Amino acid sequence: MKFKKLALVAAFAVLASSAMAAAVHDAALFTGNTLARNDDSSTGLVNMGFAAPANFFGTTYSNLYVNNNGNVTFTTPLSTYTPFGLTTNAFPIIAPFFADVDTRPLASGVTQYAASTLGGHNVFGVNWLNVGYYSNQTDKLNSFQLILTERADTGAGNFDIEFNYDQIQWETGSASGGVNGFGGTPAAAGYTDGGANDFEFAGSRTTLAFLDSNPTGLIHGSRNSNTLGQYIFNVRNGIIAPPDGNNVPEPATLALTGLALAGMAALRRRKNVK
Repeated sequence: MKFKKLALVAAFAVLASSAMAAAVHDAALFTGNTLARNDDSSTGLVNMGFAAPANFFGTTYSNLYVNNNGNVTFTTPLSTYTPFGLTTNAFPIIAPFFADVDTRPLASGVTQYAASTLGGHNVFGVNWLNVGYYSNQTDKLNSFQLILTERADTGAGNFDIEFNYDQIQWETGSASGGVNGFGGTPAAAGYTDGGANDFEFAGSRTTLAFLDSNPTGLIHGSRNSNTLGQYIFNVRNGIIAPPDGNNVPEPATLALTGLALAGMAALRRRKNVK
């Protein structure tokens, strides 16, 4: 009985940890504008609402394009649906989840965005909440968010990039070789200035790597945050400090997983003893 209780408690702890991986926040601030239900569309140029242009690796921007396929760009809209390597891209992009998002079905959420204020700072945010994948699929839904925060308090042009993930159930649209949302060329995440400065999350374009069901999933890691599923990149004087620790489960998550496995193994052994 003691072993059984241990296994049940450990398994419950793992489930609870996963359920609490909710990084998306203040989503209501970013619902002022909606990109109509679509596949592969983009907005026109949208002002970020910053007091001073954002300095992104030496080039400053006041406006951007919101693209349905999980990213924003600064110099051109992007309708591409199969993710490419961000480290070889020739134009600036910030991509929390670059993949073939399809919001045409009514069962899918829509892409929403707005400029606002949060914590005394100007912010621009994009919500991709409960969005489906190509073609017209909603059996699996993803929820993620991008927030750009002006940090004029640390210097003109400084800002933070924040990726937030609540749920990642699919990784690929069928036009990118996916079957039922998996395989083919999966999602990529990261950023580039279109030149020599870039970063791509470990697991980008790797089958199953970003999914909630995988220990390397986006909801299980963090950067510059104690919140699982939240990755913050501080842009100061146009430069981002080298990222580390991405897509790695927090030690607590690993410990709980190990405890659950140990408990379940003990329970199986207990049952096998007559």
